[in-house]
Amino acid sequence: MSTLFPPETEPSTSPGGVHAIAALLRESCEPIDGIDSVRLDPLLERIGNARVVLLGEASHGTEEFYRMRSRITRELVERKGFTIVALEADWPDVAKVRRYIGGLAATASSTPAFFRFPTWMWRNTAFGGFVEWLRAWNRESEDADRKVTLAGLDLYSLYESIDAVLAYLQSVDPGIAAIARERYGCLMPWRGEPAAYGQLAVTGRYRSCEAPALEMLNELLSHRLEYLGNDGERFFDAAQNARLIANAERYYRHMYYGSVRSWNLRDTHMFETLQALLDFHGPESRAVVWAHNSHIGDASATELGRMGELNIGELAREHYGDAAYHVGFGTDRGTVAAAHNWDGEMRSMRVRPAHPGSYEWLCAASEVPAFLLALRHPARDAVRDELMPERLERAIGVVYRPATELQSHYFLALLPHQFDEYCWFGETRSVTSLTPVAAAAGFPDTYPFGV
Repeated sequence: MSTLFPPETEPSTSPGGVHAIAALLRESCEPIDGIDSVRLDPLLERIGNARVVLLGEASHGTEEFYRMRSRITRELVERKGFTIVALEADWPDVAKVRRYIGGLAATASSTPAFFRFPTWMWRNTAFGGFVEWLRAWNRESEDADRKVTLAGLDLYSLYESIDAVLAYLQSVDPGIAAIARERYGCLMPWRGEPAAYGQLAVTGRYRSCEAPALEMLNELLSHRLEYLGNDGERFFDAAQNARLIANAERYYRHMYYGSVRSWNLRDTHMFETLQALLDFHGPESRAVVWAHNSHIGDASATELGRMGELNIGELAREHYGDAAYHVGFGTDRGTVAAAHNWDGEMRSMRVRPAHPGSYEWLCAASEVPAFLLALRHPARDAVRDELMPERLERAIGVVYRPATELQSHYFLALLPHQFDEYCWFGETRSVTSLTPVAAAAGFPDTYPFGV
């Protein structure tokens, strides 16, 4: 998060203002009595005919966020015909789960899905339950057009994607596979530490692998008609992996030019992957996106946008307009699964109560334990007016540092411009990591993904 203004200039709301806004939220929100029992008809009506619904989270380790996204997504699948669920996760990892929910046998792989840091982000019981629901839905759906596919939008899987492209080409065109091995060989000395490749390439101590990565992508696409005839789904998967390799190579070089450039490249890749999914599945296809608030809320409505950052949410607004519906999530207190540092051990940490002057503070003041709040079409126009002044908003990723929370986890935002809807849980708890639970119950390590 960016460094914020000094304490004397922090956003503040007068006591009278807090009470008035809290009362307005109380009167305008739709309480959530239980995630499994709440009626979502009003939300679905507001979503309307949107082609893309973006479901956020204020942290990567909160049980209620995963469960509520699962509930909303199930309703969108059952009642609105959505057939794509796109995750802030790596393409090859999600491809393994996609095979599982489609009832297909696992492919040979050196690594199970989601076994790199942060493992708990997707290997948790809440997401595991959703995966099992998807598998059952696909198994019971007689209409093939109603079956759901899962896809990963992120680009951290440089070497797993290289393995996937090579395996595909070896099966359809061994001659091109030999060319691919030679071209991707430029990147292979840095397998396991792509950031080191990026640093050395930027400083001129190692050659850039940009040209061979792009050449391989273009080579693969040049055989589109030939390969599509064999198996369109497998070709699409290989093409997306090849695009990921080219973009990931750029990403690791851009890391050393500054965070804004690398962030923008990453979110642009994720949005373009979303577009590719919608194009591949046809003009009637509709997608749900699961990603952090910082990716799915409109970046132009935040201080990060003023610093030059863009994100999936902003690009979706520009491209789809009202056909994109953005749902942000927030919490006041409880516990969260996170690490103290990158690549650290997951811990269940206590979340500090929301900072005064934040949107979360106002929501907590409403004293409604959990609710949905319409922002695009609020129950009362005053909701947008009262929430429009710029305030703090909290974002916890896979790292949480309570001791420096204001500096590390808050940024300024305009909530009614950032999201179309806000989903609030006053007290939340950390997700449960799947692997220890599965092992304790006697399940294989790969449960529930079958890989």
